[in-house]
Amino acid sequence: MKLFITILALAVASASAFEDVVNVKDLQKVNKIEGRITNGYPAYEGKAPYTVGLGFSGGWWCGGSIIGHNWVLTAEHCTGNADAVTVYFGATWRTNAVYTHWVSRKDFINHGSADIALIRIPHVDFWSMVNKVELPNYNERYIDFNSYWAVACGWGGTYDGSPLPDWLQCVDLQIIGNDECRRTYGSNTVGDNILCVRTPDGKSTCGGDSGGPLVTHDSKKLVGVTNWVSAAGCQSGHPSGFQRVAYHLDWIREHTGIAYY
Repeated sequence: MKLFITILALAVASASAFEDVVNVKDLQKVNKIEGRITNGYPAYEGKAPYTVGLGFSGGWWCGGSIIGHNWVLTAEHCTGNADAVTVYFGATWRTNAVYTHWVSRKDFINHGSADIALIRIPHVDFWSMVNKVELPNYNERYIDFNSYWAVACGWGGTYDGSPLPDWLQCVDLQIIGNDECRRTYGSNTVGDNILCVRTPDGKSTCGGDSGGPLVTHDSKKLVGVTNWVSAAGCQSGHPSGFQRVAYHLDWIREHTGIAYY
């Protein structure tokens, strides 16, 4: 069966027989609810204080994670074509933030060969509503996190083609091994830099969640940056894909100085 991948908010199509790539901004919108996709739950205030909303100058919305006083981690397909972004800190209601910062393109650091990016932000102090999430440590670089439970949060669509919700949503998802994910998408798509999750019962990330966090339940580590879902739809039951944060620890340290040993 040929399946398709949809980028959740720019990506390069590969020649894999398993997949193709479609930018979410090119997807046709629908006028009726087709069923709830993320099938998650509204976040209480302060549940995910590391989650930020990113309103880009081009008119699209993404998520991101605070990883230090001056740094947000997100997806490159969010930052790639933007001139600036407004960062919403401490928001539960999407645009009702504790405070915001406007950041220009000069403070974007795009990876260039993987769908991950950094945004340099003005210094932020940490407290219950605005705080960082820890990265994996260097001893966890080779752990695949297979079968770990994790939580993804964001303001992405709650069904295919939906408008963005006002209230922050979270969903609990189980990480799977890359071999299992490759059976759906092929090895050209699911490289060592990718981490996948199961999406049973319509539980998934969706359009607008791009760049947002996937954080393990037990260790509270940021293990994934939201990248893509199947173009068959967010509720198709096909795995969702994230950039594997542990794979990029050297790159993150090189640009930010942040590392855990």
